[in-house]
Amino acid sequence: MLRTNVETYLECDRDYEEADIVLFGAPFDSSTSFRPGTRFGSSAIRHESFGLESYSPYQDRDLRDYRIMDSGDLELSFGNTKLALADIEERAGIILNDGKIPFMLGGEHLVTLGAFRAAIKKFPDIHMIHFDAHADLRQDYLGAELSHACVLRRCWELAGDGRIYQFGIRSGDREEFYWGKDHVKTRKFDFEGLEETLEQLKDVPVYFTLDLDVLDPSVFPGTGTPEPGGVSFEELRKAATLVCQKGNVVACDVNELSPHYDQSGASTAVACKIVREMLLALGK
Repeated sequence: MLRTNVETYLECDRDYEEADIVLFGAPFDSSTSFRPGTRFGSSAIRHESFGLESYSPYQDRDLRDYRIMDSGDLELSFGNTKLALADIEERAGIILNDGKIPFMLGGEHLVTLGAFRAAIKKFPDIHMIHFDAHADLRQDYLGAELSHACVLRRCWELAGDGRIYQFGIRSGDREEFYWGKDHVKTRKFDFEGLEETLEQLKDVPVYFTLDLDVLDPSVFPGTGTPEPGGVSFEELRKAATLVCQKGNVVACDVNELSPHYDQSGASTAVACKIVREMLLALGK
């Protein structure tokens, strides 16, 4: 049985048995291709969340009214990527098999692979909605197939063609975009078509993965691979809330905050608020 973490995200302090949603952190960044630091993202979100109110005026909902548990950060092996992914898969699998929604806080984007492995075992027909600046569809990055630059390619190997929907993509190797045309559904630059996608997926389980660098660096500079030309906070808030409200989301994650690249704390505050809105939209 999982125990409540000592320091929890806002009001997410319910016991495991009664929780509908279970948060856990995956502080891992060993495959980061540019600037490291996402291993500190999950703890920063948890600690800085106390600068927010539990009530959302956007949704007229309060986290105190929902059954959500924060189980804390996993202790992951930074020197062994396969072992770290296995530990993530195990934690997500426990939560899923107990009929709850795992909500993972990264960490670099590769951590999604561990949680998605657990989700597709539980829901073989699962589809993925992916918000990101980067396509993450490389076969390998500098010879490494387990890299945050390759995570969606690894997820595609599990799910197959036509089950991954990408939004906000504005960066990637040419071959990624050419390969992706035949295997995934990519909306470049923004969230146009998201409502139609959710309507298509209303009868199937969905894994929702949100890389925060989909935001413009002027809004969210605290990330390892900032990419100009991104969406605004309000665009992301609306889109992420829509996915969690209308999609059959059975598992999700938020990743790629590197808090020390933004000493103002604004990037962490943005991450905290997006997590709050997603939790409230998912809550029962």
